[in-house]
Amino acid sequence: MSQAQDLCDRTVDHITEALGLSLLHNDHLTSAMDGSDVGSHRILGIEGGVQLVSVGMTVEQFGLDSHMMFAFTPASSPVPHFTLDAVLAGPHYAFHLDLIPRLDPGANLAYLDHCFAPLTEAHDACLELDGLTPAHLSPRQWQLMSAWMLAHRADEPGFASITPTVDAYRDHWLSLLSLGIPDSATSGATPESLAARDAANRAAIFSPDVDPVWARVDQLLGVEVSQGIQASLRNASRGNV
Repeated sequence: MSQAQDLCDRTVDHITEALGLSLLHNDHLTSAMDGSDVGSHRILGIEGGVQLVSVGMTVEQFGLDSHMMFAFTPASSPVPHFTLDAVLAGPHYAFHLDLIPRLDPGANLAYLDHCFAPLTEAHDACLELDGLTPAHLSPRQWQLMSAWMLAHRADEPGFASITPTVDAYRDHWLSLLSLGIPDSATSGATPESLAARDAANRAAIFSPDVDPVWARVDQLLGVEVSQGIQASLRNASRGNV
């Protein structure tokens, strides 16, 4: 098991246990090139609550070991979504880690202060770790996430050093779920406005036009399977999975 798989699996397991999630969907993924088993696409969730989409792919001929998870809060909730992506490609690691805002960050300072400012210490400490270099993401990709997103390439020791950062983001997200977001931090957002923004935001985040990784997934798994994974990421916790 690579460090990438171990980190993602441990994070999924921790959230699953903390929230009492159950397996809702489990697809075995096969290579579009030779039909070999390359991983899984799982959805775990709880009725009316969080749904977690986990995708793992190991393709030895490409030296790829990729593990991604998104934990989605309900469509009407202001609590951010949580995501971790951990990849080993050849000898190099990469990761991204974030809480995805549910309100417009530029117009909701109280929301940023409540949900994201507590991450600043962990965020800034991670930027000082040895062995990390910034990932190459487009401005559109950065804009769709949060300013506290961490997205880096890493050598093996550098990747090993990010575990406390991942744990800090995960635990802060779980505390937001447990304690909720005060009305004073949501600027009067309604369940309907939260759901509408979430649908638009996810449609952009998981658009092949925005994220070029989907072209690679098309190649590895086939277009139909790739589109099915994209649909699960757009629809989880929206009553459509």
